[in-house]
Amino acid sequence: MSSKESNREDDSIPTIADSRFKQTFKNVQGLLKGRSFPGKVLITRTSEPPDMSMLYSPNSGRSFSDNDIGPSEQVDRTFEDGYLNDSSPDSNSSSNKMKSSSSSVQDLSNQLQKTSMGGEATGSARVMKFTKELSTPTVILERLRELAWSGVPNYMRPTVWRLLLGYAPPNSDRREGILRRKRLEYIDCVAQYYDIPDTDRTDEEINMLRQIAVDCPRTVPEVSFFQQEEVQKSLERILYTWAIRHPASGYVQGINDLATPFLVVFLSEYLEGNIDGWSMSNLPQATILDVEADCYWCLSKLLDCMQDHYTFAQPGIQRLVFKLKELVRRIDEPVSKHMEDQGLEFLQFAFRWFNCILIREIPFQLVTRLWDTYIAEGDSLPNFLVYISASFLLTWSDELQKLDFQEMVMFLQHLPTQSLTDVELEMVLSQAYMWYTMFNSSPSHLAN
Repeated sequence: MSSKESNREDDSIPTIADSRFKQTFKNVQGLLKGRSFPGKVLITRTSEPPDMSMLYSPNSGRSFSDNDIGPSEQVDRTFEDGYLNDSSPDSNSSSNKMKSSSSSVQDLSNQLQKTSMGGEATGSARVMKFTKELSTPTVILERLRELAWSGVPNYMRPTVWRLLLGYAPPNSDRREGILRRKRLEYIDCVAQYYDIPDTDRTDEEINMLRQIAVDCPRTVPEVSFFQQEEVQKSLERILYTWAIRHPASGYVQGINDLATPFLVVFLSEYLEGNIDGWSMSNLPQATILDVEADCYWCLSKLLDCMQDHYTFAQPGIQRLVFKLKELVRRIDEPVSKHMEDQGLEFLQFAFRWFNCILIREIPFQLVTRLWDTYIAEGDSLPNFLVYISASFLLTWSDELQKLDFQEMVMFLQHLPTQSLTDVELEMVLSQAYMWYTMFNSSPSHLAN
């Protein structure tokens, strides 16, 4: 989030930095059980299959429950409620926050012990905060962004994403009309650019459409939903229309992955249950086009801050890879030196990380939670991606230092994340934000 946005925050509301720091301190001090920060995240593996419940889609009209938030969010609220009451309003700098936070470890431990008893109440309280913000005549985006950074209840996610991406207006009176107009505009674009014979396309456009048609069946192959013909056709329409209307980059492999979280989230307003049981063939064509329109516009908004990631030679991604290398060197010199000694270039694995913003590196059922934080970051997302990637990479610092060049390449291209849990993902995000707080304020840090 930009400093300008932070300055607009109401004085009666804790700043976003304060809130995230408290969440970060909780995660790192509590879940790492005493490790001093910044520290390394230790991700453990479980034998349990991935929980697909976070892709469940209740109707928007049903009442909320604690199932709408993850267990780590329940911990967040239990800790934060106690911490907010104890923290000093005069502590503004990150260093002061860290010093005052260190003296609160015992209080933190006591709060964590109460999690099992207080999780239900704090979970409901968190959903109530979202409900309160979304029910106002004009949503205050800074407050909504602060809440969304730590995760959005599943059935509220479509509304929250539309608002934070600037697709839906904060004013509730204007929202329905603007969404209707933008959806009609998308339908017109499809008719103008997609629903035409190849004889009306240039050779470049024909080749681009063919490449998209090849990539769509390859998108998220481990999730059967994306193998449905109707789903692939929707992706094809969205991606081709976007590429035609953004000629500076056109279609680049990897953008197909970026459309998938939007498709799942906006379909969740119409399809219930586990994503493995979804079928778009049961939906009216008008509904499918509305969903596609929302995906198209939100994808466009997301990519607005990353345009140079997908232009010729993708300079934006190369810049982030360089920053990641420098950040890892500052945080964990032993693993940085080992990778350098073995001749491993960050470009060999991190290019895909940034190109697909880590979608291919984690189980798909965790992607929407990760994207809550992405979307809450707004225009700051590209920079924050560097810190998320560093936190993600250094999860395996000890393992990497035991591998030679070939073993490291294979390991980093096939990370053991199949059993990654939502709590472990929260740890990665919290570690990333802590490093962002510690390092990014330095004017000379990671020069372009």
